[in-house]
Amino acid sequence: MDYLLKTEQFSGPMDKLLELIEARKMEVTELNLAGVTADFLSYLESIESAPPRLLADFVVIASKLLLIKSKALLPNLELSPEDEKDISDLEGQLKFYQAFKPAMGHMKKLWGSGGFSVSRPLMAGRPIVFYPSEAVTLENLSKAIRGIFEELAKFAMETKTIKSPLVSLEEKIQELIGFMEKSAANPGVSASLNFQELKKNRSRPEIIVMFLAVLHLLQRQIVKAEQKGEFSDIMIEKA
Repeated sequence: MDYLLKTEQFSGPMDKLLELIEARKMEVTELNLAGVTADFLSYLESIESAPPRLLADFVVIASKLLLIKSKALLPNLELSPEDEKDISDLEGQLKFYQAFKPAMGHMKKLWGSGGFSVSRPLMAGRPIVFYPSEAVTLENLSKAIRGIFEELAKFAMETKTIKSPLVSLEEKIQELIGFMEKSAANPGVSASLNFQELKKNRSRPEIIVMFLAVLHLLQRQIVKAEQKGEFSDIMIEKA
């Protein structure tokens, strides 16, 4: 399965994928991309000696093909919006590459012929000079440059300090123990603590540290906890 350029470097994955599609005389569609997945993966196994960067490009395309194949085999498979976009992007890129590929060959032929240039008929045969638009004046250029530096100065002046309050694990452990002792001393108060109630009106860092305090007390067998169902309330009481 030789697939080498004259420079003895491997061709890109898009080129190989298009070759497989055209060899089967198929149109570039999502379904047909699923059909050539096995062929592409087989080719990928045969180019282990490819440069790492190029091999990585092949792996990226292969992962998208596997996603398309999975979707074809499992119609009920739910994909994330990002996965759906990857599939449509690959199909669109391949169609664009298929349309552009003949132009690549033509440009290569022109480049190889040498000794040609392209210009407006008005400028043909004239000395090479800088030919700016009439709208480009020293005043306009100066104004534009000043505007750039003014915008950059705004970024330099903007500062923002984010303060995150420190939450002590030891304090939260003592707080939980205090709740337990209060419940035990007051017969009118429930002996169990509801973690859902404990985390009310607290910041996210504080809730996280409070949960770590519960885990610490569980490990030390100072409290016991019960959760009857997934995502249900966690009830905590003194062990």
